[in-house]
Amino acid sequence: MNDIDATNRHTVTEEAPPPSLLAIVLDTNPHAWAHLSSSLSLSAALANILVFINAHLASGNANEVAVIASHSHKTAFLYPTPAKSQPKSRNGTNNGDVEMDEAGDGSGHYAANNPNKYRPFALVENAILQNFAKLLDETTESHLSATPTTLIGGALSLALTYISKSTILHAPTAASAENTSLAALADSEGTRVDRISLTSRILIVSVSGDLANQYIPVMNSIFAAQRRRIPIDILKLAGDTVLLQQASDATGGVYMKPDRPEGLLQYLMMAFLPDVTARKSLVIPSAGGVDFRAACFCHRKVVDIGFVCSVCLSIFCTANLPDNLCLTCGSYLSLRSALTNPPALIPRKKKKKRKAGTDSATPGGGTPAGSNTPVHP
Repeated sequence: MNDIDATNRHTVTEEAPPPSLLAIVLDTNPHAWAHLSSSLSLSAALANILVFINAHLASGNANEVAVIASHSHKTAFLYPTPAKSQPKSRNGTNNGDVEMDEAGDGSGHYAANNPNKYRPFALVENAILQNFAKLLDETTESHLSATPTTLIGGALSLALTYISKSTILHAPTAASAENTSLAALADSEGTRVDRISLTSRILIVSVSGDLANQYIPVMNSIFAAQRRRIPIDILKLAGDTVLLQQASDATGGVYMKPDRPEGLLQYLMMAFLPDVTARKSLVIPSAGGVDFRAACFCHRKVVDIGFVCSVCLSIFCTANLPDNLCLTCGSYLSLRSALTNPPALIPRKKKKKRKAGTDSATPGGGTPAGSNTPVHP
């Protein structure tokens, strides 16, 4: 083809690293931050996270970020903001998708320009601060007294959903309109543009301790992230949870529990700023000894030994279930018979001890030391 029309057709590829999407799940549990306020306040932590977000956006021109608040009674996007006017389908109804507005106020209008700050940084900061203040204003005393934990499972689900949508938008197979424009570009300039897929990761800044009551949704999110090869990084500022250790280990993420939470920015910049592409050339910290114990489905307690449903693999810490029925799938379980009739253990065969002087291969004992073998002429 090149010899016929005398043109030099070639493929234009990007030599720069692929764009990176960072989804930050910020634990905004008021109970946990109240205990941590002596060493690190929530406002100071949010300021350090904003500096970290700016560093991530400055690392690549095409990098993206999403911030999700995991509160005590709800989960909400801090950035980007869901638009107030949702798109309508052809029949005039909502198509089920939620459009995100990067302006921050949800109206589609950009924030006021600040001449002393880079405009993309200002848009992200204004959106996060406004939505965070709105979240605190909507929190009442009844919400705080209802539960002392945080909805980390719902925040992980939102992060995975946003990553899936962004991955589709950045997929190498473009939409029909974009295919038309790319084809016209190839015909006019004799080039073919290849789109680069998006690399994604999730960073959880956690301060809550016990998350066993959300074992099922968190484990489902871990399996989904593992299937999509999305690393889940954990920065544990306070408390300790088994689920987050398992999430980091299963997805190949970074787990850190700093001794001094006031150095939050240093930990973020040194350990969590490199994306998936850069980590292939770095030695990343790991969680070390990971606790692989599971939480029971009946009392949400971490157990060492439990009873497993043979149908849905639910774990129970006790055999005294109502009507011997599984609390998850309703299957009949014979757990009580397992207590009365424990399984028989096959004893191990005892190895016979060898007698002294019988280790040699020579029958009748070994050859006496110093004896000479007769030599026949």
